[in-house]
Order: sequence, then structure tokens, then C-alpha cells
Amino acid sequence: MTSEQKKALLLLKAVIFNYHGLDDEERKILEKTAKEIDGYEELEWVNDFIAQDHFSSFERARGFFSNAIQTLDNQTRLSFLVQAWDANRAKGYVSEIEATSLLKLSKDWNIQKEFVSFVRNRPN
Repeated sequence: MTSEQKKALLLLKAVIFNYHGLDDEERKILEKTAKEIDGYEELEWVNDFIAQDHFSSFERARGFFSNAIQTLDNQTRLSFLVQAWDANRAKGYVSEIEATSLLKLSKDWNIQKEFVSFVRNRPN
């Protein structure tokens, strides 16, 4: 995984988590992901990105993603969204705004049909 791909995955999870304020459990999930992908530098970049302006971080992230995912195939794009969905479920819930944001991104990434199908068929 390239550094840009690591940034994209970590930023995706982070902006979704930050809708309600990043709590300790979510921070641990991000740190675990960084460890798994050897992405500590990228996580630091993500934290700085969000800290620049918390309120606009999702929209700014959409701009970053438009470039970062260009080289990714649809399966990898879907994998990133699924990982973000599962990370949210791991904390016990996916709020309406988090689900809507992931759906927006799936549309941006031209995989909305695949993502909706995944969510519908995912066991509880």
C-alpha cells in the first residue's frame, strides 16, 4: 500500500469518526489501523489535516480523495468504504450522518451500487 493509499484509508475513517468528536475507542481503532498498515506518519498527517479545520474536514477530504483514489480499482475503493463501515460498527453503531457520508463518498467514487449492496447484505 502506498503512502497516499494509507492516507486515504486513515483519512476516510478519521473524518467519519470525527462527525461526533473522536472518542477514545475511535482513536484506538485509528491507531490499530495505522499499526496494521505501518501508517504512523500517515496518521499524523491525517490528524493535522483534520486539526486545520475540523468543521470543513469532510469536504476537504472529498477533494483529497478525488485525486488519491484515481489509481485504485473499484474493489479497493469498496474495500476502503467497507473498512470504514466496519470500524463504525465495531464501536457499536453507525449514525445517520456517518452512513450518509459513506454513501456520498461511494457515489463520488462511482461505487454506490456496490456499497449499497454490501450494506444491505451485511449480517448484523
